[in-house]
Amino acid sequence: MDRQEFWQLMEWSLAKSHNNQQVQENLVIEKLVTYSPSQIIDFEIILRQLLNEANEYTVAAAEKIMQGWVSDNPYLYFRCWLISQGKNTFSETIKNPEFLADRTDKHTNTDFENLLYLADKAYQQKTGKKAADDSFPSHVAIKRDPQLDYATGEPPTKGTAWQTAQLPALYPKLWGRFR
Repeated sequence: MDRQEFWQLMEWSLAKSHNNQQVQENLVIEKLVTYSPSQIIDFEIILRQLLNEANEYTVAAAEKIMQGWVSDNPYLYFRCWLISQGKNTFSETIKNPEFLADRTDKHTNTDFENLLYLADKAYQQKTGKKAADDSFPSHVAIKRDPQLDYATGEPPTKGTAWQTAQLPALYPKLWGRFR
């Protein structure tokens, strides 16, 4: 699996699920099970690389404005949600969080923690293994690149830090939509 195929899977599952995360989760797992174990591992590696790419102060600002706070786990789950929305939403939001102002509202569920577990679930189904071991995608990804360990090895947040008081001026459209 390469990035193009990863994004096609995300966009297909999003469109078919009609923004229902549980349905999207099931669709991704069903599709991943049709791939080889090494392709499922590729999915996990790409997901983790994208999580690192989205570790930007601009993305943290979007979460702060939309949710009212930013902390480690919710920020990770927000980035998962951002990835689940497809390549265009992902890329445009990193450039400018204002992109989300016309695509979300206060009822949008921007927590997609379960995206973190889809490759391992699909791998388990594909291989029939009952318990996770070093061959599972989450373990392989971290072995290949310790910076893909979002729990302990993630690189520092990129970009320019902000103070909450600056956000209305930095992102007025998004601020107006959520505040």
